[in-house]
Amino acid sequence: MSLPMPNDLSATPPVTPSEALAALWRQADLPPSTLAQITLSGAEPVLPSSFAVGTAAQASLGAAALAAAQIDMARGGTPQQVSVDMLHAAQECRSYFTVDGETPEIWDKITGLYPCADGWVRIHANFAHHRDGALRVLGLPTGPNTERTEVEAALRHWRAEAFETAGAEAGIVVSAMRSFEQWDAHPQADAIARLPIFTLERIGDAPPRAWPARAPGERPLAHLRVLDLTRIIAGPVCGRALAAYGADVMLINAPELPNISTLIETSRGKLSAHADLGTAVGRESLKRLLTDAHVFVQGYRPGALEAQGFGPHDAAALRPGLVYVSLTAYSHEGPWASRRGFDSLVQTASGFNHAEAAAAGQRKPLALPVQLLDHASGYLMALGAQAALWRQAREGGSWHVRVSLAQTAKWVRGLGRVKDGLSIAMPPVDNVLETSESGFGALTAVRHAAQFSDTPACWPRPSVPPGTHPPLWPTD
Repeated sequence: MSLPMPNDLSATPPVTPSEALAALWRQADLPPSTLAQITLSGAEPVLPSSFAVGTAAQASLGAAALAAAQIDMARGGTPQQVSVDMLHAAQECRSYFTVDGETPEIWDKITGLYPCADGWVRIHANFAHHRDGALRVLGLPTGPNTERTEVEAALRHWRAEAFETAGAEAGIVVSAMRSFEQWDAHPQADAIARLPIFTLERIGDAPPRAWPARAPGERPLAHLRVLDLTRIIAGPVCGRALAAYGADVMLINAPELPNISTLIETSRGKLSAHADLGTAVGRESLKRLLTDAHVFVQGYRPGALEAQGFGPHDAAALRPGLVYVSLTAYSHEGPWASRRGFDSLVQTASGFNHAEAAAAGQRKPLALPVQLLDHASGYLMALGAQAALWRQAREGGSWHVRVSLAQTAKWVRGLGRVKDGLSIAMPPVDNVLETSESGFGALTAVRHAAQFSDTPACWPRPSVPPGTHPPLWPTD
């Protein structure tokens, strides 16, 4: 799989942050007049990348924050101003945090890019079952003692797309590196090309639901209830944003499900309960929570929740008027609709690692400086959820919001390139950090980049380990 190395960054004119945010706002079908209430400061480049990382972070986060201001007005609040600085928004996408002054390890030693016989592949091995699955495909011993050098030696006998296919058939998460041109010729890219940035679909009839009562000065989403059935980064970022704007967000984990350490940082502001959907007791707990929820956010592999009776139509039948938000890797259409994936894998498969390397003048693949697809998708999920809540209150119905990492990647690519973006260093993060007590220790992380003139975004609830709270809403 020979990859050409073009280095022309002038093909796509850059999109301004205001233009990018306005396009997201139109997709959400929210009132254009509200755009006057947001101020965007800063300019590219803010992080070392040839892509408009700062623009994507600022526009997606800003749109989610502005949607909260829109709901605030719908609930009787006065119009308030929202401001988002580009560098701060980009810093929030770094998933930077420490616990008691120490930085937890996020990446497994097997995770990463490897040369193959004809190109490159990326393996995601942060979960033990994904690591062991990849090792089995390669004919290597499973477990934590296998070294990267062994994986490298085994992969040199594989063609990149053959290993990608074998991985998909084995249910693990790997991807072959493609150029933009190769990705554009792929059937999955063709399916995504027909989709918007994200979708909002009415999936059932229900009367408009009145907003819960709230006291003066409370944040825009106060007393709105959100079930967060997500892991890793994108989905948890959605729940974290909704919590920052005042929602009661309850993270639901099964006791045996593995997590990565970013859970510590993305759990700020959330309740955290256990509900094992493999048991009748767990399913009943979730049903009880669902009957009083406003939003249901999930990032399970396609079909998994439907099998447990919690697909979008099932959930809407249990709770008419519900906003159901789904995250997938490669979208709900096309031959890869059921394929698992993570930010780094979608970057590799859809051309970003190749294009970034070309801009840097190197042949070794180069990733974006942050998990941008994850973070931007999380904010797009929060935007979509709030847009659907706003529409539900006005016209009724149950709603399904769909976001995928690959659709977000298409949007980021369409923002254009930053000619001198790779010439800067990664900036220090110290001036946007805050420290709070948590169930893990003293947590230092990036404070939220959206500033509200009247109701500051914040996380009064500390981050806590999964299962800390009972599966009950605060007032029950």
